[in-house]
Amino acid sequence: MNLGDLLDLRAISPRVGGSSKRQVLSVVADIAARSFGLSAGDVLDALLEREAAGSTGVGNGVAVPHARLQGLDRMRGVFVRLEQPVPFEAVDDQPVDLVFALFAPKAASSEHLRALARVSRLLRKAEFREQLRQAKTADAIHVLLAQEAQPSAA
Repeated sequence: MNLGDLLDLRAISPRVGGSSKRQVLSVVADIAARSFGLSAGDVLDALLEREAAGSTGVGNGVAVPHARLQGLDRMRGVFVRLEQPVPFEAVDDQPVDLVFALFAPKAASSEHLRALARVSRLLRKAEFREQLRQAKTADAIHVLLAQEAQPSAA
């Protein structure tokens, strides 16, 4: 599974504003709705329901919100970089500026768990997080995520 395949260019936004977790999730829901032909309200509800079970802020300025959605035929992703970090109740209590949201079909198998694990591993790398923070365009972010997420031949 290549993370680049989960992300359409229109689902990547390198400059997003927001002052709260809810505002950021609302922006993610809007991007997902536009990109995948879904209802923004349904996407936001699913994200908020998941957040109520526990924050998806994984530390080091990263959040990986995720949800299962009716109307998807495959795994999809949205990536946003925030202009200013926002509190996200992350495990390290640090604000978040990198958000990689994953969306799975309602009846998805364990594929979404593998995607979550891959995104989490990838975003644990300090150098990679810094590259994402420095990338200027959606194209540059897409290239980084597609190349870095390639399975190694080891």
